This record gives sequence, C-alpha cells and structure tokens, in this order.
Amino acid sequence: MPSRSLHARIQRHPTMVVWGFVALMSACVLGLVAWKAALGRESVLTRNEEDIQNLVHSLARHAVHSFQAPDVAMNGLVDLLKYRKPDIAARFNAHLASTVRSLPQLRELKVLDSNGAAIYSSAATLVSHNNADRDYFRFHRDNPDAGLHISGPSISRTTGEPTIVLSKRISDATTGEFAGIVMGAIPCDYFGDFYRSLWVGAHGAISLITSEGKVLVRWPSGSSGHDLSGTPLFQTRLKQSPAGYYKITSPFDGISKYFGYEQSASYPIIVTVARSEAQILGGWRQNLQWDALVASFLLLVVAGTAVLLARQFRYRSRLEQSLREREERHRLLADNIADIVVVLDEEGVCRYVSQSVHTALGLTEDMVLGRSCLDLVHPDDREMVARSNEFRDDSDRTRSVSFRITRPDGAVVWLESNFRRARGLGTGGPETVAVLRDVTQRKLLEEELSTANRRLAQLATTDGLTRLANRRSFDSFLREAYARNSALSVLMIDIDHFKGFNDTLGHQAGDACLRRIAGVIENVTAEAGGQAARYGGEEFAIVLPSMSEEQAMAVAQQLRRAVGALDIAHPAAPCGTVSISIGVAARNESCADDITLLREADIALYHAKDTGRSRAVASSALRSAEIASPPLADLDLAG
Repeated sequence: MPSRSLHARIQRHPTMVVWGFVALMSACVLGLVAWKAALGRESVLTRNEEDIQNLVHSLARHAVHSFQAPDVAMNGLVDLLKYRKPDIAARFNAHLASTVRSLPQLRELKVLDSNGAAIYSSAATLVSHNNADRDYFRFHRDNPDAGLHISGPSISRTTGEPTIVLSKRISDATTGEFAGIVMGAIPCDYFGDFYRSLWVGAHGAISLITSEGKVLVRWPSGSSGHDLSGTPLFQTRLKQSPAGYYKITSPFDGISKYFGYEQSASYPIIVTVARSEAQILGGWRQNLQWDALVASFLLLVVAGTAVLLARQFRYRSRLEQSLREREERHRLLADNIADIVVVLDEEGVCRYVSQSVHTALGLTEDMVLGRSCLDLVHPDDREMVARSNEFRDDSDRTRSVSFRITRPDGAVVWLESNFRRARGLGTGGPETVAVLRDVTQRKLLEEELSTANRRLAQLATTDGLTRLANRRSFDSFLREAYARNSALSVLMIDIDHFKGFNDTLGHQAGDACLRRIAGVIENVTAEAGGQAARYGGEEFAIVLPSMSEEQAMAVAQQLRRAVGALDIAHPAAPCGTVSISIGVAARNESCADDITLLREADIALYHAKDTGRSRAVASSALRSAEIASPPLADLDLAG
C-alpha cells in the first residue's frame, strides 16, 4: 500500500525524483567542500600564528639590540659625569659625536644640567633649547631610578621630527642629588625604515610600544603617540603572559586582525605584529571560491533541465514583481521627494509640479500650475533666470541656475534649478523638466566661508601682538616700493635693553611695552605716509617712499622722542625708561637692491646701539666717516 502511494505521487510529480537526486548530490558535494574548507582554514591560521610569533620575537630582539648599545654607552657617560665635569667641553663633545657615529640608530647624544639646559652635545652646534619641560627630564628629576628611561615619541626641537628619547639620570656622587641627565635621540624613522622592509600585508601593522601603553612607532599608519593602555593587551593579555597571539579588532582602523605580541624582559617595551584576517585568509578564500565554483558546476550538470525550468519560472515571477515595484516606486518618488519636480511648456508655463512644493515653499499646486515660472522668481533675479532658461533652445544639455523666491510667509529662499529639454512628453511639443532644491543653508555657509577667508588673509599679513604688518608683508611692500620709487628710505628700530626689561618685569609687561611702542610707530608712520612692521622680537622696521635720508632722520628723531614721551619705566636701563635706537638708510648709488638698502639700515642700527643707544644713526654718516661695516652675520642687536 505505501509503495503504491509513493508511485502515485511520482506519477503526479515526475520532477520529485530529479529534485530528490539533486538534493542528495548537493548535500554530498557541499559537505565535501565544507570539510575541505575547515581543514584548510585551520592549517592557514596555524601557519600564520607561527609566522607572526617568529616575526614578533625577531623584532623584539632587534628593538632590544637597538636600545642596548646606546644604554651601554650612556652608562659610561653617567659614571664619568657624576664624579666630575670634563675639563675641555670640545673634546667631550667630540667623544659624544664619535659615539653617535658608531651607533647608526642614534641621531644625537646630549647632556643636560639640573636646570634642563644643554651643556654637552654630539651636534656640531650646541642648541640652547631648555628641556626642563620635557616628560623625561621631569621623570629623572623626581625619580632616583638610575635605569634607562624610554619615552616618546616627541617632536625634536632641533629637527622637528618624531623622536624616541633614551635618558639616564646623573646623580651627584657625593650627595646623591639630581645633577642632570644624559639623553640620546633615536628618530622614529630608524624603526619605521626597518619595518618597511618587512611584508605584513595590505592592512598589517608593526608597532613598538612602551610598557605604559604609548605607541613609539607604528608602521605603516604612523599613529605614534597613541595610548593603548586601555586595550585588552594591557588590561588582560600582558598580565597573563609576556608573549601571545590572539584575534582583535584594531583600535586604529577597526579591521579584524590576528595579533602577536612580545614584551621585552630587558627594557620596558612591547613589540606587536598584526595581519588582517582578510589578508591571511585571502588565499584560502580564493581556493574556497574555486571549490564552490566546481561544486556549482557539478550541481548544474546534475540538475540539468529541472534547474533551467525553475529558473525560468523564478525569472518570470521576479520580472513581474520588479515591474510592479518600479511603478510604485516612481509614484512614491514623485509624491514624496524632498526636491521639487517641475515640468514647463515651451513658453515657461508650469504644467506639472510635485507635491513637495508645499513642504519646501509653502505653495499649493493651484498657486503654481498654469503660471509662468518667472512669476514666482524674486524680482531682482527674473532677468537672470530668463536668460538662463532659453526655452527656445533645442539643446539637450542640462543647465543650472540659482535664484531666490519669496514664500507666502515672506521668507526668502534660495533655490538651485537643474533643467533640460525633454522630447516626446505628450502631444504638446517639447517641454522642460526642472528639479528645484532648497540651497538657502548652503548660500549662508558660502557667505560665512567668504568672510572667514577674508579674515584669514588679513591675519596672514599682520603681527598678532602689535597689529602691525608682519615681516612677510613688510618684505613684499619694500620690494614693490623699491621698484616704484627712486627716493626711498628705511628705518630699522630696536628697543634698548629689552631683554633686561623682560627679565626684570616679565614677559606680560614686555608684551604691553611692545604694543605701546607699536602704537607710536604706527601713528608716526601714518603721518609720514609709510609702512611700519614688526620685524621680529623687539625689532621694528619702517619703509618711507619718496623720502630722502634727511627727511627720514627727522621722522626717526620724532619717533625717538615720542617713545621717550611714553615714559615707560625700565629698571634695567641706565636712563630708567624705555628708549629706542634707530638706523636710517636711503636709496643711493651703492644700493644694488632692496636687500642692500635694508642691510645698510641694519648696520646703521648696529652703530646706534654700539655708540650708546637711544639715538638715530644715518647710513650716510657711516660712509662719510669711513666706518667699517661689520658682516651681517656678526651684527648682535640683542638688548
């Protein structure tokens, strides 16, 4: 009885056997593909784990060796410096330079005193930067630990490059008190260049991290300085084991990666290597695709006609459904689109408008249909819109125009219209289809941006403290004035003993003094028809077109008296008040260009300060007196 029933069903549905056979073969083929894929994936991940852990270990050894040699060299320097200072600084600096040359990872070795000032350096020139504000200096000052401290990355004040700083404390051999530090600078590019030679895949990364979680070097993304102390690596993994391997979602780019790490036992550093899951499994996934393709081909051969017939039925059903959805979508789009769709006839009369006109402009369809499009445009924009529309033009190109329209509530709205001619719409001849969009906010932002650009252009040519022109603007003005004027004078002005003013009264008082003197200079220059600028520090400059040296000297004396009239107290000055020295130079036959003229004024200023300050000296007086002009590099106008 059951056999008869089954036979009857097969007779009624002859495709049952076909589909049963297809189902059985599909299960066998897909099971085989899945089994092979699982084994292949496990093999790829195991091999990748070994490769990453081996690479991490090698990179950790490289980092240890890179720090170890400078550590040994710095130990010797600390042992020497805690007992005595070298008798001959130049010889000790040469020793530091020799050490740096023997260690390619080091860019510089430097010794700082207890105040953070550099006293010895491997560099050719001892730069006077004070590093007392650096984290590594404060660490040694407040911490008696004599071990190697690794910090960074910090931007070098000498080269402007990201730098890893190695530092060791110098303690006085007698008292044990803090006596300074020995520091070595390793450019981050030293490790970055080495890591660049290693291949870790398109989204792979190699990182060198401090034990506190700060990224010293990361290649290739360059996310140095990133704090990883809150990641699972520092919160969990390092507490469990100094070396390991696990899967993560990268905190840098959000990509899923397999991640290996190793913490050095010698120094407070961790090296990590990460390779993206997509890169590791790329080959496996490609093989899986080929297996799936072969399996699909086998299933297609087995399915044969049944698959073809089923596809035809599905295709027909999908086609009918797609046509219905497209019709509904077009209707929904026309009724609910945020932009306004308008159809105009050859005369520019509106024949269709979408319902969004009410939401966007507060207009009803009856207020728009049957009217000329120009009737709705703001009166000031109608002529421009009429020229842009060109209704009689048969071109099919899309054109665009922006104009204003007044809403019923009185608000003015900016619209952007993109329109083109359309042929074959109905029987009334060619029509124009336009899409209108509210761009009021964009217009407001464009106006704000234009205002901000004008402000930035002003700031680029103005000194922020004194509101005078800056040096760049001054140099440009001088070049143009030199080219236009045969008579031209330049004044170089310097505030006397200004360093002592700052040291005695503080920088805030110094800034106030600069502003007051700048105000005097600006007033006197405006009366003389010239251009004044803050040339740098406490130094100012004035260009006086069409003025002889005698006239310029009169302006200089007027300016000197005006500054004296300010009666600004100056405890460090012999006269007790702030004064200025002025060098004056006028264009003459010996001036080859504006640079020469400026140099003559600078030399005159040098002699004004060298002969007592609080005076104005003309360049011609120096030439008539045959006073030797010092080289420009030797001019020392400080104070």
